[in-house]
Amino acid sequence: MNIKNILFILLIILSVNTLFAQKDGYWDKERATKREIVVSARERIVIKTEELPIGTTEVVFRITLLDVNQQMANSLVSVLKSIPDPTGISQGSAGAVFLLSKISGDDKCKYAIFSNEVLAAEYKKNGTTAKACYEQNLAVSKDAKGLSIDKSLCILPNSNAMWFGFESKNWLMNQKIVLEVVPWVNTRLSSGWNLENRKLILNQCKSTDLAKKIIPSDDFCVCVLNNLQKEYKFQEFQKLLSIEKSKAYADFGNACLSQIGTSDKIFSDLRNQVADLVKQAKYSEAIEKSGIIVVYGKANVKDFNTLGYSYLMTKQYAKAIKSLKEGEKLDDSELLIQMNLAHGYLLNKNFKSAKPIYKKYQFQNVTDSLSWTRKVQQDFDTFKKAGLPSGDFDRVLRLLED
Repeated sequence: MNIKNILFILLIILSVNTLFAQKDGYWDKERATKREIVVSARERIVIKTEELPIGTTEVVFRITLLDVNQQMANSLVSVLKSIPDPTGISQGSAGAVFLLSKISGDDKCKYAIFSNEVLAAEYKKNGTTAKACYEQNLAVSKDAKGLSIDKSLCILPNSNAMWFGFESKNWLMNQKIVLEVVPWVNTRLSSGWNLENRKLILNQCKSTDLAKKIIPSDDFCVCVLNNLQKEYKFQEFQKLLSIEKSKAYADFGNACLSQIGTSDKIFSDLRNQVADLVKQAKYSEAIEKSGIIVVYGKANVKDFNTLGYSYLMTKQYAKAIKSLKEGEKLDDSELLIQMNLAHGYLLNKNFKSAKPIYKKYQFQNVTDSLSWTRKVQQDFDTFKKAGLPSGDFDRVLRLLED
């Protein structure tokens, strides 16, 4: 098989790879590196690439040694125009052969790649390659490779460049080395929302006042994160002022409560938390969590009753009456609402409004086994222990004996 046939087959392979490649990114030719370096005999040098764009997941590099006055047949960027996805390069040797220069000189060099400037400086000083992320220890006149963030330590999330170290193997004459590096940018990751940054935002979300009221807050904060990713690049969000970030968290948090609320799961969890807090006499916390249910229009009669009762226990009688009246609108036959409303009037020094309610239901049960009068007695005992004003309690109990 002659060379023309081999090249034809390689091009077919590349075309097939291209056809089935997933175009989820692009070759960033604007931030590609192309350097022509003259290396003195027996010298070591280090070249830093252009800044790698955020979202870089692959890089392709090509190294070519040229004799004096030789010119490159074509640039690496122009070659990559026919390969719209890095998978076309990683399919065996075909891609690498395709990327190699059509010309090169007789000179050769060794090279190594480093992920940070400190390691590169050590190499330049003493030639050590022990900490190189990639090394070509056989002298070559040309080379081409593709590196992936999944398989190579040369591309790190927190590093914005690569450092190429070259060692001339020409003992007498200078060498001319052409270094070309082209990054592949993943479109989704180019927004800066990598794993580490997403974790950072989730942790920040969980520390907000709204998230603290929701246990567990995982679904809520994932929703906030998704909305942030749609609105901002990570770098843009990080540049916001603290007050602007707080507003963003609040706005997206409110939107997420409405979204998540369609399943009612989050509000069911809140109700369980409120019930536990009331049992523990943590009424202020119960009010906060009940308030979320009310604000987002998910409150039922029992929610308003619990909120009203919590207000009573914290001596916020006007708020208690207001909440209980909202519950009454939903179901005026709910006797626990009626009883707590009577308590609210009584504790707020309005015996005139409390009396008809106490009398109206005195012969009914609030549950299948608990009478209205017995429940009133139990509540008054609880109120006394909590230090609520009890001057009219005996007056009400005498009223219920009639």
